[in-house]
Amino acid sequence: MQFERTVDVALPFEDAVTRTREALASQGFGILTEIDMEATLRAKRQVEIGPYVILGACNPALAEGAVTADPRIGVLLPCSVVVRATGPDSCQVHVFDPALISTVTDVDGLTDYADEAGARIGRALAELAEA
Repeated sequence: MQFERTVDVALPFEDAVTRTREALASQGFGILTEIDMEATLRAKRQVEIGPYVILGACNPALAEGAVTADPRIGVLLPCSVVVRATGPDSCQVHVFDPALISTVTDVDGLTDYADEAGARIGRALAELAEA
């Protein structure tokens, strides 16, 4: 099962993270959390995985509607966005596919919010693909 959407970005890691933040912001998403997986795994497991960050993205209006439709939806929020280096000047950006919300929850009231989030994520990824 495909659970994410991916785009290749021809930028160094730090630039890719910045552009990802900008592309998400252009679609109304803010970043609530940031997890530096590279630093975390180095500190906790003494392993090197290379540059890898997880951004917790949230569109407040969509989140409000989804939580109103079903308060349990918070377990799937915020939307996880991964930026990971695949080379010195290349990265991949992976985003949780909001379409799965309707499939996983089977709550009709969430479909419109998932569809709108998916459309906005798609536009953000298209913007990143042009970077």
